[in-house]
Amino acid sequence: MDAHDIYMSPPTAESSLNEPIAEEVVDEAKAKKINESLREIGGVIEDGAITFLKQEYLYLSIFLGLFSILIYFTVEMKPWTAYTTVSFLIGGFTSMACGYIGMRIAVHTNIRTTQESCRHINDGFRVAYRGGQVLGFVLVGIALLVLALLMVIYKAMYLSADIADLDFENRSDQYKELFEVLAGYGLGGSTVALFGRVGGGIYTKAADVGSDLAGKVVAGLNEDDPSNPGVIADNVGDNVGDIAGMGSDLFGSLAESTCAGLVVSALSSDLIAEGNGTLYYPLTITAVGIIVSFFTTFFATNIQAVHEGNVETVLKWQLIISTFLLTAGIFGVSYLFLPETIEFGGLQPFVSSRMYAISCVCAGLWSGLIIGWTTEYYTSNTYKPVRELADSCKMGAAPNIIMGLALGYVSNVIPIICLCITIWVAFETTGMYGVALAALGMLSNLPIALAIDGYGPISDNAGGIAEMAGCPHWVRKRTDLLDAAGNTTAAIGKGFAIGSAALVSLALFGAFVTRTGQTGNVNILSPLPFAGLLLGAMIPYWFSAMTMKAVGIAAQDMIAEIARQFKDEEIANGTKKPDYEACIAISTSASLKYMMAPGLLVLLTPFVIGFLFGPACVSGLLAGILVSGIQIAISFSNTGGAWDNAKKYVEAGNNKYGFNSDGTAFKDEDGNEFFKKGTEAHRNAVVGDTVGDPLKDTSGPSINILVKLSAITSLVFGGFFKEHNLIGAK
Repeated sequence: MDAHDIYMSPPTAESSLNEPIAEEVVDEAKAKKINESLREIGGVIEDGAITFLKQEYLYLSIFLGLFSILIYFTVEMKPWTAYTTVSFLIGGFTSMACGYIGMRIAVHTNIRTTQESCRHINDGFRVAYRGGQVLGFVLVGIALLVLALLMVIYKAMYLSADIADLDFENRSDQYKELFEVLAGYGLGGSTVALFGRVGGGIYTKAADVGSDLAGKVVAGLNEDDPSNPGVIADNVGDNVGDIAGMGSDLFGSLAESTCAGLVVSALSSDLIAEGNGTLYYPLTITAVGIIVSFFTTFFATNIQAVHEGNVETVLKWQLIISTFLLTAGIFGVSYLFLPETIEFGGLQPFVSSRMYAISCVCAGLWSGLIIGWTTEYYTSNTYKPVRELADSCKMGAAPNIIMGLALGYVSNVIPIICLCITIWVAFETTGMYGVALAALGMLSNLPIALAIDGYGPISDNAGGIAEMAGCPHWVRKRTDLLDAAGNTTAAIGKGFAIGSAALVSLALFGAFVTRTGQTGNVNILSPLPFAGLLLGAMIPYWFSAMTMKAVGIAAQDMIAEIARQFKDEEIANGTKKPDYEACIAISTSASLKYMMAPGLLVLLTPFVIGFLFGPACVSGLLAGILVSGIQIAISFSNTGGAWDNAKKYVEAGNNKYGFNSDGTAFKDEDGNEFFKKGTEAHRNAVVGDTVGDPLKDTSGPSINILVKLSAITSLVFGGFFKEHNLIGAK
C-alpha cells in the first residue's frame, strides 16, 4: 500500500462516477494521509474481529468439551471407544478453523478492495471477488479433506479385517455403523455454525441497528461516517457474522449432506460391492464441484470486464456457468463411479439406477439456480418488488414495513415449489439416498456460492473503509456499486443455504428413521408424532424471538452509548475521534451473553423429547421444524435483503415524489423533487432497513442451521432414544 498517487486521479471513463458533489482536490499530502488511515482503520477492524472470535471460540471450546462428555456416555456403540465423540470434536474445531480463516481472508481483502477501487471499479471487483474465491475454495477443500481423512482412518480402525468375507447384511451393518459414527463430524460442524451465526449475527446487527438509528436517522450522518462511534463495530460485525458465521454454516451443510448420503448408501448391496469409489460417491460430487468452480471463476476475473452497470450481472453469470458445467461433470463422474443399477435394502427395499441418481443430483443443482434467481428478483433494486418498496417510503415507515413483510411471504412460493418437485423426483426415483444426492447437487457449486456470498461483506467493508479514510468521492461511488450488488448476492447465498438445509434435513430425517428402525411411514395421526409436529413447528418462532430480542436489547445499549458520545460537541462535529472501543465492547458482550440460550434450545430439544417420548415423537418434531423453519428463513432473509436494497435505491435519488393536482411536481418541505439522502422518505427507508437487519443477518440464516442441527442431533442420538426413552415405544 505504498502507492498513493492513485487517489489523485479522478476517473475519466465511468460517466456517472464523475458527477461533482463538491470541489475535491487530492494533493500528495492528503493522499499519503488516506493511505495511513487505511492501514489504521484496517488494523482496528482486524483486531476487533480477532478479539471477538478468540473469546467466542473459547466459550465454544468449553461447550464442545462438555457436550462431548454427553455424547460419550450416551451414543458410543462399542465399549471404551470414542469414535462419535472424536468425530464430533474434529467437526467442531474444523468449523472454527473455517470461520477463522474466512475472517482473516476478509479483513486483508477489504482494504485492498478499497485501494484498487481508486484505480477502476473492475480492479476493486477483482480483488473483492478473488477474496471470496479463496474463502470458497479453502473452506470446501478443508471440509472435504478432513472428512476423507477421517473416513480412511475410521475405516481401518472400525471395520473388521474379514469384512470382505461377510454376507451383505453383516457388511451393511458395519458400514452403517461406521457412517453413523462419522455423523458426529456434521454435528460438531453445525454446533459451532449455529453459535457462530447467532453470536456473530447479534454482534453485527446490534452495531448496525444502533449506528444507523443514532447516527443516520437522528444525527443525519452519512453511511460509515467516521464521527459515528458505532461504525467500527459495524464493520467488525461484517467479518465475524457474515464471513466467519457463514463459512461455518455452509461447512456444516456440506458435512451433514455428505454424512446423510453415506449413512443411507450403506443399505445398498450394489454400492458396497463395487468398493470405495462407488460407496464414496457423495464425496466425488463435491470434488468435481471444486474443479468446475475453479474454471468458472476465470469468467468473472479474466474474461468479463466489470463496469458501473454490470456488477450484479457478472456475479449472476457465475452461478449460471457453474450450473451448466457441473451438469456435464456430474454425468461424467456418475458414469465413472456408479453401477448401472443400485439396489437398496432396509425398511423400504427398492431398485434404482445410475440415471435416476444423476437426475437427483441435477434436480438439486438446478433447483438451487432457480432459488437463486428468485431471491435475486425479490431482493435486487433492478426489479419491480424492491422499487415498489422504495416508492412506498414516501408515504411513511409503516407502508414500507407492511409491503416488505408481504414481499418476504410471497417470495416463499417459487422456492418451496422447487423444493417440493426436487424432493418428489429424488424420493420417487432413489429414495432417501436420492434426497441426500439432491442436497449435494445443490451444494456442488459451493465454492462459487461462497465466493459471491463472501464478496458481499468484503465490498461492504471496503465502502465503509473508503468513507472513514476520507477517500475521494468517486472511490465511495464505486464501492457503493460493488456493495449494492453484494447485498443481492449475499441474499442469493442465503437462498442456497436455506434450500440445501431443507434437503439436508430431510435426508438426515430419513437416516434417523433408518437408524431407529421405525416403519417406513411415520404416522402423524398418532398422538406422539402429532404432538411432536406441533412442538417442532413452534421451535423456529421461539428461536427467532430469542435472537431478535437479543439484537433489540443490544441495539438499545448501542444507541445509548452513541447518544452519550454525541453529547461531546467535538465528536458530533467530527473534530475529535470517537471512542470506538466502547461500542465494540457492547457488541462483544451482548453476543457472548445472548448466544447460548438459542443454541441450547436447538441442541437440547431433540435430546429431551427423544429421552422422554422416544423416536416417534422426535420424527414429528423434525417434520415440524423443517416445514415451518424453512419458510420463516426464506421470508426473513428476503424481506431484510429487500429493505436494505430499497434504502440504497432511495439514497441514489431515483424516485420522484409525484405530481400535485395541478400537474406541477410535488416537492417536500425542503424543496426536494426526488426523495434521497436526508429526506423524510430516506429516514423511512432506514427504519425498514434496521427492522430487516436482524431478520436477514441473525434470525433468518440461523434458522436454516436450526433445521439441520436438530436433524443431525437426532441422528447421532437415535440409538440412545430407541433404547432408553421413558414413555415411547422401545
